[in-house]
Amino acid sequence: MSQPEIVTAERMRHHVERLAGEIGERNIFRPAALAAAREYIEAEWSEQGYRASFQWYETLGHPCANLEVARGGSSRPEQILVVGAHYDSVRGSPGADDNATGVAALLEISRLFAAEMPSVAVRFVAFVNEEGPFFLSGEQGSMMYARSARARGHDIRLMLSLEMLGYYRAEPGSQRYPPLFRFFYPDRGDFLGFVSDLRSRQMMLRMARLFRAHSGFPLEHVETFPVRPGRRLERSPLVGAPRLPRPDGHGHGLLPQSSLPPRRGHARQARLPSACPCDRRSFRSSAVLAQQGFDPA
Repeated sequence: MSQPEIVTAERMRHHVERLAGEIGERNIFRPAALAAAREYIEAEWSEQGYRASFQWYETLGHPCANLEVARGGSSRPEQILVVGAHYDSVRGSPGADDNATGVAALLEISRLFAAEMPSVAVRFVAFVNEEGPFFLSGEQGSMMYARSARARGHDIRLMLSLEMLGYYRAEPGSQRYPPLFRFFYPDRGDFLGFVSDLRSRQMMLRMARLFRAHSGFPLEHVETFPVRPGRRLERSPLVGAPRLPRPDGHGHGLLPQSSLPPRRGHARQARLPSACPCDRRSFRSSAVLAQQGFDPA
């Protein structure tokens, strides 16, 4: 693999600095910044050799769009893996951790796949309008995408949602949880977390095994109810696939995310330490899954 195809911490940092540092707060209330983020993602995908398609719709009087690029499947092209991240930020925040880091990972995973030949189809999607006031509304970008996919009968088997991947703290007590979780998980925010609903448990465990086989970065995982004390599982309707199942109703959702911070902290900046999982090995698990397919290994 050539040097440009290798995922590096420097490239990840560049994406975060461009989105959160130069563009800054980006949402429907700052349409120029939201458009600049969209154009940046499109340009990055174009540089990787992809051609982006857009799902346009209007909300609050402004045009906005999800972006998507795809790799076809070599042997099971009808089966689809969706890898996604939202590119808007909450009002009043540059959105470094939430969610420039997720977009950075999305861009680098798609770069990795440009040199791969997956057996199943892979779609990379940058979602718009996932933060308030659209959260849990019919105008979320992921909701619009899910409705369209269902209407077309697309066989989406798994969705990987990349969310808040930049928070890193190694000090004792730097990690806090909703009730009860603290008894089972580390008190340091120095790991990645894989989170799924109960229906997707087996797929989540498989992804965790693949991740650990290709990366030494600390990983924790949990399967839980879509709503748990103090926090919903995720804001996207794609996670847990409640609105984006396969036609036979057996879709899966999986949320890789960083360890949760002591407070919500939308305004905090992303931390990308030398120990962060910003290399090709850490992203390799999604490529291996796409090569193996969704049937149990």
